Amino acid sequence: MQSGTFLITPLGLIVYGEDHFLIRGPKPDAAMARYLVRRWIFPSIEDLLGTSPPIPADWQITTSEFRENIEWTIVLSCAQSPSPAVAQLVAEIAARGVAVEYLSGSESVE
Repeated sequence: MQSGTFLITPLGLIVYGEDHFLIRGPKPDAAMARYLVRRWIFPSIEDLLGTSPPIPADWQITTSEFRENIEWTIVLSCAQSPSPAVAQLVAEIAARGVAVEYLSGSESVE
């Protein structure tokens, strides 16, 4: 890396029901997206005790971002619908031309 330059990691959004996460990192595949949500929403005893493997450093939750900077979006299937605010955010992202990937299937986050 040259002096004076820096790398900005992509900003993405993962939606699971009423929960949503702004994520700095590359767009994860379906399995990793489910894994990240599982770790962030449903921590295990091992997570709470600090004995589980760390979450890969490629992805970090972030706050205070501009929605205009979101480059990827994943919506995971859930029995609960997104809140109206989250649904509106996803619609705005899609209207900007950002692909929204809807993942459903038999793999559960819980």
